[in-house]
Amino acid sequence: MPENRKIIEIDEELCDGCGQCILACAEGALQIIDGKARLVGEIYCDGLGACLGECPQGAMQIIERPAEAFNEKAVEELLAKQGKAPAHAEASAPMACGCPGSAAMSLKPKAAAPAESRPAAASLLGHWPVKLQLLNPQAPFLKGTDLVLLADCAACALPDLHQRFLSGNAIAMACPKLDDAEAHAAKLAQVLAGARPRSIKVVHMEVPCCKGLEWIAAQAIKRTGLDIPVESVVIGRDGLVREDLLPAAATA
Repeated sequence: MPENRKIIEIDEELCDGCGQCILACAEGALQIIDGKARLVGEIYCDGLGACLGECPQGAMQIIERPAEAFNEKAVEELLAKQGKAPAHAEASAPMACGCPGSAAMSLKPKAAAPAESRPAAASLLGHWPVKLQLLNPQAPFLKGTDLVLLADCAACALPDLHQRFLSGNAIAMACPKLDDAEAHAAKLAQVLAGARPRSIKVVHMEVPCCKGLEWIAAQAIKRTGLDIPVESVVIGRDGLVREDLLPAAATA
């Protein structure tokens, strides 16, 4: 029975059938049919919007309407028919929500030196709060700074977070998967309009859902009409920057 939930909507007039969204959809819910991207079934769309940031025409958006419930088992069967395995399936347990970003796996971090032999590290955090939804757009520490839009999980994965991204920058933390992406885009637009940062660096994990943070930044900039340079940094679950997942311009 249909339930009111978030689901993808495609504007066929804007869609040019480039197929970028197909590559970004980990559930296989989208296909090119008659030259246009189409949702092959409501039960395959988790409504998280990993495909949004891949559409160069802005033809996709997440809306809320009555739709069939997302079905994890159906997604697995669809991927099998398409000859695809869930992302990272070889190293992970069954997906908890159909999203590869939720797949459980064990990591093997390098052994750290004993705590007593390590020098005490000073925090380089320059302000509080750091959660995007708690930031005051008029806060002095946001004015004219370089803003780091940081995915929650990236803060845990990146060993040199403070030295690499916190020093001298303003921080706004958010989760594009579990939080309300639309609310984040609206709040970030308020922050940009009030603070007018020099630049935005989007730091997110390699998993598809986390890429939604790029969409949030793009939507916020679009709403303000400001010309703010944006750079993306993709962090692997091993704590390394994934150069292979960065845009060509970022690795040149």
